[in-house]
Amino acid sequence: MVGVNDLASKIMVVDDEAAVVELVAYNLKAAGFDVLKAYDGAEALAMVRRELPALIVLDLMLPGMDGLTLCRELRKETDVPILILTARKEVADRVVALELGADDYLAKPFSPRELVARVKAILRRTSTAGMRPARLVRGPIMMDLGAWRVKVGERELELSFRQFELLRLFLENPGQVLTRDLILEKIWGLDFEGDYRTIDVHIFNLRSKLKEVLSQDCIETVRGVGYRFALAEKTANGSTLFSSCK
Repeated sequence: MVGVNDLASKIMVVDDEAAVVELVAYNLKAAGFDVLKAYDGAEALAMVRRELPALIVLDLMLPGMDGLTLCRELRKETDVPILILTARKEVADRVVALELGADDYLAKPFSPRELVARVKAILRRTSTAGMRPARLVRGPIMMDLGAWRVKVGERELELSFRQFELLRLFLENPGQVLTRDLILEKIWGLDFEGDYRTIDVHIFNLRSKLKEVLSQDCIETVRGVGYRFALAEKTANGSTLFSSCK
């Protein structure tokens, strides 16, 4: 994840009131943040898995999956900071939200300046504690970054160090084309003296291992540019989160 001084930080706003979403988004953008918008819990959960936001501003009263349930589900997968923004002011609601893993709690009506200040404070506080999630989950693929393990469904996948780092890079950037130069820099470092064939060999081996357990080729070669990770995954309403690879 990114620090508070990185103006490319993505903040997700989750609220079923469009006016609230737009007010929060306007003020966060003015403070230099990119903003993702979701209007219900299921949409937010899918978006978090795709986009890996730096922080989530979350309402509790959402249609379908409510905010407390979403908070509980998120804490099974990621340590992304969560700021609760809600009209529910009861102490019991605040206690439950914080016990489920929320980082802060702000009641409506609220001051936009205070909200932005709290967002920055949370990012500043959490940036020193390691901002990456403990786990990355993409469909059936689960990476436990602390334990250095990868599971596809119930099956554990044995990967070399470079393969593990490549898979993490792909899962952190689903659907995006990663150039060979970027991959070399992120995985091997700027002082690496090898060439693109090193990347191609490692990706070929990673692709083969994934294809064996997923029954699909989820690493696409973008000719002359690099590679794209695109795992076909269906949501509850039948939509596809990532384009399937050929």
